[in-house]
Amino acid sequence: MSLPKKFYDNIYQIVKKIPFGRVTSYGAIAKALGSKGSARIIGFAMNKSHHIPDIPAHRVVNRIGVLTGKHHFKSIKEMESRLNQEGIKVINNKIQNFQKHFWDPISELTEFN
Repeated sequence: MSLPKKFYDNIYQIVKKIPFGRVTSYGAIAKALGSKGSARIIGFAMNKSHHIPDIPAHRVVNRIGVLTGKHHFKSIKEMESRLNQEGIKVINNKIQNFQKHFWDPISELTEFN
């Protein structure tokens, strides 16, 4: 699937704004970009971002807080480890108290308000 580079750049701009200790979902990013049905494409972008140092891909999870992207990191535990370092508890590959840590780009970023 070939998408315009600008679409991936827009995804990365949102991901860069996810605060320390917070997470968002693929779907929330897609919705913020006006492309509600493209959560899977957001996942592809996260998988391609691991060579870009300032993209916190570990902060992007599925809609219920499961670490579905963990297989794309250098080790299977890297995503969980990074989240733990930010104070986010993960049990059985799922973020605990997900709503507390959830960051919604539409409600949090001024460009969407």
